[in-house]
Amino acid sequence: MNEWVGTILLGVIEGVTEFLPVSSTGHLLLAEHWLGLKRPELFTVGIQSGALLAVLLIYAPRLRAMLTGEEGKKGKIYLWKLGAAFGLTAALGLFASKLGLKLPEDPAPVAWALLVGGALIWVAEWWLRHHQGKEDPGWGPALVIGASQLLAAIFPGTSRSGATILAGMFCGLSRTAATDFSFLLGIPTLFAACALSFYRQLKTAGVPAQEEWLHLGLGFAVSAVTAYFAVRWLISYVRSNTFLPFAWYRIALGLIILLLVK
Repeated sequence: MNEWVGTILLGVIEGVTEFLPVSSTGHLLLAEHWLGLKRPELFTVGIQSGALLAVLLIYAPRLRAMLTGEEGKKGKIYLWKLGAAFGLTAALGLFASKLGLKLPEDPAPVAWALLVGGALIWVAEWWLRHHQGKEDPGWGPALVIGASQLLAAIFPGTSRSGATILAGMFCGLSRTAATDFSFLLGIPTLFAACALSFYRQLKTAGVPAQEEWLHLGLGFAVSAVTAYFAVRWLISYVRSNTFLPFAWYRIALGLIILLLVK
């Protein structure tokens, strides 16, 4: 496959899947495995930054309102909850890094994570049908959501957004409240992860060649544009729809992968 076409394809995959509950890491691993689109880690970090920019632009008005006090005490407490959830994520992430935990490149673990995640979506939707979802997370749910982010870092195919949204729903939040908290928490989480990865890559591998920067810039732009529309769509979708189609998708994709890797 042409390298530039591959860059665009990976940018689209990252942008569409980063904030949907289907796992961007899992999809990128599968694309690289089966299409021969292997890229350095710096490229993956770069296109994640594009998706981060998109969600930051979408939530900028709300973040500005909370930071300036327009939402009052409620907004400030919400920010503190986001900070606490991120702090727990960072602490657990450093602990996992000390243990030397790394993402596997074999498609099989991705498939099983997709299947388990699909089943959990079904359970979460059943749970929500029998409980009234709250719109504002408490401190306990915020910390649970923060801790759940580590699952995506350890098990490719889990999905960071999927894990956090489901954690929020199991803690009693509505779909929209869980989605909003997940996306807002993703801003500092992805920013810290991207910054750390950039630093490590530049320190160990040095400054990339000019062509690598061009691929990085193209992937970043494509990811940002596609993520913007994907996130806007999902925010609108969850107001009146369930996550069950994503459960079907994850289960179907997981089964297909298991059949192909045998």
